[in-house]
Amino acid sequence: MAAPLVDDKVNILVVDDLPDKRLAFRVVLEELGQNLVMASSGADALRELLAREFAVILLDVNMPDIDGIETAELIRQHSKTRHTPIIFVTAYADEMQTARGYALGAVDYILSPVVPEILRSKVRVFVELYRAQRQAQALAKAEAGRTAAEEATRRSEFLAFASRELGASLELEEGMQRLLEMVVPGLADEAVLSIRMEDGDISLSRSAGARGVRVMQSLQELPAALVRAADEARARGYDMELSLPPSGAARIVPLKAGERVLGVLLLLHARQSMPYSSPDQATLDELCSRAAIAFDNARLYWTLKREMARTKEAEEKLQQANRRKDEFLAMLSHELRNPLAPIRNAAEVMRRIAPADPGISWAREVVERQVTHLAQLVDDLLDVSRITQGKITLKKEPVELGKVIQHSVETARTLLDSKKHNLFLNLPSTPIWVHGDFARLAQVVGNLLNNGAKYTADGGVIELSAAADRGEAVITVRDNGIGIDGTLLPHVFELFTQGERSLDRSQGGLGVGLTVVQRLVELHQGRVEVRSEGIGKGAVFRIVLPCISEVPQGQAEAKKAEPSVGSGGGKRVLVVDDNIDAAESVAVYLRLEGHEVRTVGDGAQAVAIAQVFAPHVAVVDIGLPGMNGYEVARRLRQQGAQPPALLIALTGYGQKEDRVRSQEAGFHHHFVKPADPRTIQSAIVRWAGEPDAAVQSSSA
Repeated sequence: MAAPLVDDKVNILVVDDLPDKRLAFRVVLEELGQNLVMASSGADALRELLAREFAVILLDVNMPDIDGIETAELIRQHSKTRHTPIIFVTAYADEMQTARGYALGAVDYILSPVVPEILRSKVRVFVELYRAQRQAQALAKAEAGRTAAEEATRRSEFLAFASRELGASLELEEGMQRLLEMVVPGLADEAVLSIRMEDGDISLSRSAGARGVRVMQSLQELPAALVRAADEARARGYDMELSLPPSGAARIVPLKAGERVLGVLLLLHARQSMPYSSPDQATLDELCSRAAIAFDNARLYWTLKREMARTKEAEEKLQQANRRKDEFLAMLSHELRNPLAPIRNAAEVMRRIAPADPGISWAREVVERQVTHLAQLVDDLLDVSRITQGKITLKKEPVELGKVIQHSVETARTLLDSKKHNLFLNLPSTPIWVHGDFARLAQVVGNLLNNGAKYTADGGVIELSAAADRGEAVITVRDNGIGIDGTLLPHVFELFTQGERSLDRSQGGLGVGLTVVQRLVELHQGRVEVRSEGIGKGAVFRIVLPCISEVPQGQAEAKKAEPSVGSGGGKRVLVVDDNIDAAESVAVYLRLEGHEVRTVGDGAQAVAIAQVFAPHVAVVDIGLPGMNGYEVARRLRQQGAQPPALLIALTGYGQKEDRVRSQEAGFHHHFVKPADPRTIQSAIVRWAGEPDAAVQSSSA
């Protein structure tokens, strides 16, 4: 059951200086069932009136000290009691006294002695009137509370809706549009919203009755007074109001996220007085606060998207640069290898047919050394490119470390001998086995030997040792060369890093060899370390690789000896190369080996002459004009009469994908220029010994 709006009992104040009369009033009025409060003087009455509310006051006119009239005057001076009904009780009343009492707000005069029924009746009227007033006030208060609660609920729902709408999208302009739709026409006749971004302001406007929002070029489209006010509100961070002629008004609200002002919201009204109550102002402030948070999130998202776009663009540019670099390196290697091939072939022909003259032998050896050196530089560049892009595929198998070292020593022997170095080997008596790529491990050790040889003065000492230690294979290369400066030591494995060079660049190289060493060792799950006591104190490089404990049967056997290059002559060989010197130098060498050789300069001629010449072997360059070498191989394979039984690709293109394409086109071998012509002869000899074999082979 709901509680009553007002208390059933009300207060009645009886003021009389005589106790008997107060007792008589109590007896008469007790039947009304209300709270009777007795006061013996005007002062007591005033104290009671300040303490509580009364429905009616029964006030004796004739009292000592302060009489009833004076007490009534004091009662009327207080706002709380100004309208409380007063009934004067007196034994006599003249007209002047009565007029004065009514002037003070008296509602009635009762002559003493009182008639109980009349007194009760009159008092009852004012009690009921008071109760009715109290009930009306309670109803009004309840209604006001309900209205306030409904308004608070409406504002709360509106702000919740605003939060959902503003936070629903991280697109800044979409959020700005939604805010404008919320404030127009509900809070303004027209609104302008401007958010400051790094590359300029974004400004939108919306008018009541208009569809959608309008994109503004800038706030300068607004009247100058509004622009100045907006700038001031943005700078100072507080609301501003101003009048707009002839009869409009504007409020500018800065949108703040913390202490930062993100932008301004301009609310424009067609009339001077802006219809904002306190709750409306509070709602507007809260709306702007939530909008600022949403817009700040959108700005952060926009900044993140822009940075991601910039990063993606930078990555794409880097990828394009990498692709162009790879293409350049591939083309560079092709273009450098093309002239190197005939030079090497010519040197080999000189070796075969030149008279035994020391001067000619020296010249041929110089040519061979420099061709090999230049080919190694090209290979180093390509290796770095392939390794950094993860394009190196290792052909791992159980490898005996001693053989790797022997092969590496033979590779570096020319440079070691040319500088008259003393090489000391310290190898274990028992084999050390690792799981790796024989060629790449030999390249690693060879690079370290070459590095030591280059940076050690003539007649220096280089030590190469290998050992097994706690399940790891350790290879150490020590020299007594120029050493490594302490500032350079942490960077020796970085690409293109070299110590200081003299102007003559007597050490040579590109600064990529140690980078190749580190990357290849890491691909073998190993590590490489360097130590040097400083300039002039030599350097020590240490390679650590995981050992393997077991070697499958047959893996430990030595490789079969290659067939000697002295058989397999008398074949018809077609050489296809647009570099005439390259084609003729190969042809001359193969003729010396007893073959019948024809040369042509393009693919179309090759396909045509093959139908007449019927070659057993075709040595084809890949980068031919018009029809490339892959297509030539396919055409030769498809010839109905007698296609070549052995196809050899001889090309400047040596990357992994080039070899794969060669295999797909039908080539049996892929030799990279400048290939030793003896390797071509060896391939022919092997094929002559096993004509049914079709094993793909590659050579650097």
